[in-house]
Order: sequence, then structure tokens, then C-alpha cells
Amino acid sequence: QQHYIIAYGSLIETNSKNTTSQDSGVNQPVWVDNYQRGWLSKGLSSSLSTTYLAVIKNKKSRFNGTIFHVSNTHAFKNFDAREKYYCRVSVPARTVHLLSGKKLPQGHFWIYELKPEFLASPSSHYPIVQSYVDIFLSGCLEIEKKYHLKHFAMHCIKTTTDWSNHWVNDRIYPRRPWVHQPHALKIDALLEQQIPYFFQHIKVES
Repeated sequence: QQHYIIAYGSLIETNSKNTTSQDSGVNQPVWVDNYQRGWLSKGLSSSLSTTYLAVIKNKKSRFNGTIFHVSNTHAFKNFDAREKYYCRVSVPARTVHLLSGKKLPQGHFWIYELKPEFLASPSSHYPIVQSYVDIFLSGCLEIEKKYHLKHFAMHCIKTTTDWSNHWVNDRIYPRRPWVHQPHALKIDALLEQQIPYFFQHIKVES
């Protein structure tokens, strides 16, 4: 039986995903029912840390993300190690809807659910950081362009909850972000359009 991981955060971006497993399949766009995506996972570093994206079960919610094929147990071990503060759980295929115009492949679908003990909203000690937002939305823009899906990146923002004033811009050159983040201007335009209040209150990390 074929196995697929549902990506909803940094794993949507191909480069980020491939740092964990070069053998994983290509990302394919999907809608996933019965889950809420949000800034919900508190980092556990003993020094300065951040809040990460996570999903929790919610029958009234859905989000857009991707699926990718995982071909062997070694790759699964690598992804499990990367997502060590999450539980990999099975997801019914009927709740996964492929957006590429093709039929959903037959197989087993997995998602990394947040462990309840790590559930927390962003705070001053664990803020949202722009570098992570950039990876997330760069992946969404990558999928939007590759599959010609209008507003895919916009829906990535709109189906993500718990945006917060506890948000710092940690880009290397925050006033010239395109130097290191080629999608910076597109990302900022999307954020300003969809969540203007929070975007205007991002603090530059000193």
C-alpha cells in the first residue's frame, strides 16, 4: 500500500521538505476536512524560541495544503524525528480532496497532529517569526504557480488561525528582504491584504 503525508506548514515548500528526505514524492495540492491549522505549537527550546504551525481536530474546519508520497520506512523515521512534538495519525481518504484535477491516489494518508501538552497561543517569549512564515508561504506560492491555482496562497493565510501581535520580523535584512527571500514582497503583500491589523504590528527583531 502507498503512503502519503499531508503537509500544512514548512513541508509544503519543496526545499524544506527535501532537507528531511530527498526521496519523498512531489507535493500535490489538497483540501483537508475536519482539521484546524493555526499558530498553536509552542517551541520547547530552553533559550529563545517561537510558535509553530500545527493542526488539531475540528469538524467545522478545513485547510489547504499538500500531500506527498513516502516510499520507505527510513523516510518515515526522518519525518517522525523532524516532527517529534507531534503525533503521526491516520486520516480517512474521504476527507482529502486533490486540487490538481487528477484522481486522489489510493493509499494511506497521515498527518502530524499536535500533542495536547504543547498547545499554546503565540506569546512574547514564543512569538510567530517571519522566517518561518516565509517558508510556509513560499511553499504556498510555489504550489499556486506550479498548479495554476489562483488564490492558493491566500487560502493558506485565511485557513490559518491564531495570527497574533506577538510576531517578530527576524529576516536578515528586514528593510531589504528580497536579498535573501525572493518571495518577500509577494508574501508581504498577501499578509497586508489578508490580515492587515497583525501585519501592521509586526515588530522588527533587534
